[in-house]
Amino acid sequence: MRFFKFANESAIWRRIALCMCVASMPLASPAEPMHAIAMYGEPALPPGFSHLPYANPDAPKGGTIRLAETGTFDSLNPWILMGNPVWPIFTQPGLVTESLMARSIDEPFTLYGLLAESVETDADRSWVEFTLRPEARFSDGTPVTVEDVMWSYEVLGTKGHPRYTTVWSKVEKMEQTGPRSVRFTFNTADRELSMLMGMRPILKKAQWDGRDFSRSSLMVPIGSGPYVIDRVDPGRAITFRRNPDYWGRDLGVTRGMHNFDVIRYDYFGDASAMFEAFKAGEIDVWRELVAARWDRDFDFPAMREGRMVKSEIAHGRPSGIMGMVMNTRNPLFADWRVRQAMIEAFNYRFINMTLTGGKDPRITSYFANSELAMQPGAATGREAELLAPFAAELPPGTVEGYALPEGGERAIDRKGIRAALDLLGEAGWTVQGGELRDADGRPFSFEILLNQSGSAMRTSAEMRQIVDIFVQSLRNLGIRPTVTLLDAAQYVERTNNYQFDMTWYERGLSLSPGNEQRLYWGREGVSKPGSRNWMGMDSPAAEAMIAEMGQARTHEGFVAAVRALDRILTAGRYVIPVSYSRISRLAHRADLDYPENTPLYGDWPGFMPETWWQEERE
Repeated sequence: MRFFKFANESAIWRRIALCMCVASMPLASPAEPMHAIAMYGEPALPPGFSHLPYANPDAPKGGTIRLAETGTFDSLNPWILMGNPVWPIFTQPGLVTESLMARSIDEPFTLYGLLAESVETDADRSWVEFTLRPEARFSDGTPVTVEDVMWSYEVLGTKGHPRYTTVWSKVEKMEQTGPRSVRFTFNTADRELSMLMGMRPILKKAQWDGRDFSRSSLMVPIGSGPYVIDRVDPGRAITFRRNPDYWGRDLGVTRGMHNFDVIRYDYFGDASAMFEAFKAGEIDVWRELVAARWDRDFDFPAMREGRMVKSEIAHGRPSGIMGMVMNTRNPLFADWRVRQAMIEAFNYRFINMTLTGGKDPRITSYFANSELAMQPGAATGREAELLAPFAAELPPGTVEGYALPEGGERAIDRKGIRAALDLLGEAGWTVQGGELRDADGRPFSFEILLNQSGSAMRTSAEMRQIVDIFVQSLRNLGIRPTVTLLDAAQYVERTNNYQFDMTWYERGLSLSPGNEQRLYWGREGVSKPGSRNWMGMDSPAAEAMIAEMGQARTHEGFVAAVRALDRILTAGRYVIPVSYSRISRLAHRADLDYPENTPLYGDWPGFMPETWWQEERE
């Protein structure tokens, strides 16, 4: 088994510390064209760099990689709310469409020029200007123009997914300032906006003439990226083919990347079927998310014969949040005591031992496994100052310190059940005739909604096993929830419109959180469909911390704001968290390889398949 980590156990954190030191450096001179832009200080790579540090510039080109997704798709437009789109077009940066700037996954908060040859901004970041590369071309050979850029930004900002429309409201003016340059002026003080404006997909305006962008469609989008969509079998498979005439193949941000001639995605009804396909050699890569299964379930012929191998890839990114989310739009879960009771009843220790053998640690906060995570005990320093104005309205433990219950080793955790009953009693719920009811005799009743295709991080069977154990525990409280399984399309429709009481929830978080946090937890998402604020939280304190993150001028100030937000989210008790892994476990075809230098983010969008290649056969 190939095990990848950094030179020693502390190398990830030395990398982060280096970024912190860079963050303390003076800002570049205002209004000066730059090859890259960082939230703080200077980018790590100089102008004219040859390649990203985690890419192999000598990687061979050619071959095919076959990947897989669960569920289905009915749209090739992932930039709108409608439809069930092919997500690789969106989640793999620069695959089909490109943005003005490209992210380095070896730095927390830096962008390098891609379609744009330079970026320019003032000291306050009240505006940002990009100049296009003259050689930039769409896959049909036509140039990428300022007109394409401006149309893309406007249509995304007015008809696109909420992830685009929210930020667009902060743009006061968009104007062409030269033959190849465009400037955005902001109406809000937010330093991150100058970076976000570099990260929108640029579409070909002429392709959309006379078409309704807001409607889902199987029309193949024309982009400027290294791949074009070659074949589409709606709902079942999609194939991307490398464009031999790709305009940007010799740029520093692309050299050593995009090495496969063909990338194919097959869709499966659930993760169990997908794993069987991997074992049979029908797909080439499998991400294993459960430590116990990694040790137990990979003794099959292809692995024994050396046709498949196992790799472990270290990372320094936050844990994110994963588990059962409670929808506070339902009055049942509006009381934090009820939510804490659900957390107490969820016997994490037993569930973790059953599913993972206890090997993976628990998610203790939304930014666990990083310097951005809230620290044990009471908030101090700048973090405490930021929380002080909101202390009276925050749930207990936000400022003083909050920790999750550990749970017990047996299926029934009596300590947790007692704690849950006490909290429910305080909230007005008592067991009457074996059933939990309120003072008016109404039962404590809710639905747990699950996707029968599973999720990005858990199979349907695993989610169902977790829920089954949880439901058994709830029966000790006189609660008998309904469990509903839906197909992927129905599940997306209901969750987009927040039509659930409790469901499985996964949100990956980065070392550079910013405006996207409003889409995750912002007030607008309480009623506006399509946000990631599934819990329905409406917290002025959280809004204030997100604003502070955008205004922070030092790394220390930024960390304090994120840690304060982490406290608000975690002590809000919106999600019953499960475990996460500090490494990525990838089983893959033996002739597939990846660079020796592992990026700070590890196995993250931008790493696989972007930096991988197929070894040349003798």
